Amino acid sequence: MAENFEQKVAEALANPKNMGEMENADAVGTVGSPGCGDMLRMWIKFKEDSGKKVIDRATFQGFGCETAIAVASLATELIKGKTPEEAMKLSGAQLAEGLGALPPMKIHCGQLVEGALRSALDSNAAPQPATAPAPQANTLLDNLSEGARKSGVKITFLPQE
Repeated sequence: MAENFEQKVAEALANPKNMGEMENADAVGTVGSPGCGDMLRMWIKFKEDSGKKVIDRATFQGFGCETAIAVASLATELIKGKTPEEAMKLSGAQLAEGLGALPPMKIHCGQLVEGALRSALDSNAAPQPATAPAPQANTLLDNLSEGARKSGVKITFLPQE
């Protein structure tokens, strides 16, 4: 069973869907996990469909384990066509369903993706006018660098080969 899970994660990583920043997103959510160091940001674009606001497109960018990236890739496909309310009801386990049951030590990966989605769709956030593009969010690198400066952690980039 673990072999099947690992194979599905490898397949999702070999061909990730919707990876990267999205310009002019209607919503952006970012979540980080201090326990494991993972960080995920999700961008969402909406459209009108039969008089309802639905998710047209979602993208993500993440630093972290392979399972979190695989779950995010699956989740961006799963939420297309859903209303924000429908998407908010999805659990981390549901977002990861395409991989099979997450092993206990990987449950936090589904929760990380769920958190980023909820962060983006949070109705308590200040609403943006429909005609104005969402403000440009900092990149994940900006957030990581700012957090490192505040905590005194030094980030060293490895040379590219």
